[in-house]
Amino acid sequence: MMNYVPDPPHPAPTPAVHAEDLTVRRGPRTVLHQLRFTVPRGQITGLLGPSGCGKSTLMRSVVGTQAKVTGTLDVLGRPAGHPGLRNRIGYVTQAPSVYDDLTVRQNLEYFAAILDPGRTADERRQEHVTRAIADVDLTSHADALAGNLSGGQRNRVSLAVALLGTPELLVLDEPTVGLDPVLRRDLWQLFHELAGRGATLLVSSHVMDEAERCHRLLLMREGEILADDTPDALRTRTGTDTVEAAFLHLVDQAVTAGRSKETTR
Repeated sequence: MMNYVPDPPHPAPTPAVHAEDLTVRRGPRTVLHQLRFTVPRGQITGLLGPSGCGKSTLMRSVVGTQAKVTGTLDVLGRPAGHPGLRNRIGYVTQAPSVYDDLTVRQNLEYFAAILDPGRTADERRQEHVTRAIADVDLTSHADALAGNLSGGQRNRVSLAVALLGTPELLVLDEPTVGLDPVLRRDLWQLFHELAGRGATLLVSSHVMDEAERCHRLLLMREGEILADDTPDALRTRTGTDTVEAAFLHLVDQAVTAGRSKETTR
């Protein structure tokens, strides 16, 4: 009689982003204070907090464009900023990164040629460009000059550029700011479709109702992470009905703890 030997357990997948003691200083000021967090693969992680709390600095650190970063910051299994991550990450800044004197398609063709150069890649580039334009619902505006588009449409062109080459990680810095409710809804639907295809999204916002659309949340205040958890777990932990109420509860706790420290000094 043969003894049953169970298969060894599969190792847990490494997170898309893992940070330990992540610190960023700007002159004498510390912008990010020894952050520790993870961003799971294949999910939408929301980075929520008021303007000026350090969200953009954290995102620049993840994509490798932030100076004076210390601590550990691994992205897709490599140190942030590693050359091998260049084609694996899509990044959308707050300001649209497009050329006004080029059409939507020309903008994407330009960036596609940078990501995937060479004549032999021309057919692949065209496929990526057409798919990215369709993903952001700009097919009917593909031949329009970017400078003639609305602010929301220009934001979507920037997102299309980030989608070129099917990146594993999308880092989106307040992509829905200034958009009307319909466009915001449509973009979040697209974010969930991308996550369903296996992409990882790190999306920042200062609009708390967008937190409810995320699989996981990083709540920030004054350069610190107040919480790293799911929306349901945060509501349960704080005994509140919404993520906004949970955030305010955690802020009050942080303020009270800070006052207690000052008193005991």
